[in-house]
Amino acid sequence: MQAGSRIAVAGATGRVGHHVVELLEAAGHDVVSISRSRGVDVITRDGLEQALAGAECVIDVSTGPSPDQQAATEFFTTATRNLHEIGERAGVRRLVVVSIIGCDRFTAGYNVAKVAHERAALSGPVPARVLRAAQFHEFVAQLLEWGRRGDVCHVPTMRTQLVAARTVAQALIDLATAPEEAHAEGSPIPEIAGPREERLVDMARLLAARRGDPVRIEAVSDGEDPDRELFETDGLLPSPHAVLAGPTFEQWLDSTS
Repeated sequence: MQAGSRIAVAGATGRVGHHVVELLEAAGHDVVSISRSRGVDVITRDGLEQALAGAECVIDVSTGPSPDQQAATEFFTTATRNLHEIGERAGVRRLVVVSIIGCDRFTAGYNVAKVAHERAALSGPVPARVLRAAQFHEFVAQLLEWGRRGDVCHVPTMRTQLVAARTVAQALIDLATAPEEAHAEGSPIPEIAGPREERLVDMARLLAARRGDPVRIEAVSDGEDPDRELFETDGLLPSPHAVLAGPTFEQWLDSTS
């Protein structure tokens, strides 16, 4: 796909989406931003037909309002069905969606919803590609907010290879603009992760220290979660074929502080 191509970005104002838009525009593409704040809704279809008119590709990094498995599954499958149906009529030639490394290993929660998202994308009429990513660097600050209770913050026990959202955005663009022959049928779903394995609680402590926040961070384990062992061992770690890309979490903090 050459510079100047018309590419629509669903979830354009989100954590990954705003990076996708910025990088696409810097590369000379004609970018259509799809978000509710721009008057385009992937669920109700409001403005979607006009947004996809003339687009060659859609990069879908949209997220719903709830992490609940049922609500998230409904959001992803509905949005993907709408992108396929309206995209096919508009002549869209490729759909690219972001997913989560290891989501197919889990039995409950948001990861299961992402598997449904992948299946909906790959089974529709518009040829689709999926990129599985590790948890974003930005995820750490979000967990600090969610887990804070006074002067203590509870952070899930989790092993991961945190990756920058901007790095994931570039990988999505590369997947969206690569020639068809670069994606061999039957090849594993591509993955992108950070350069090294990290414990989430250690990164939370590093972030709090950088902020001068005296909060005490404690790792917690949910004994009622059927996927607890996967979170705490290797369920979210990349496979051998994954692309590993910097910056590390500490380097990212240096660049954003």
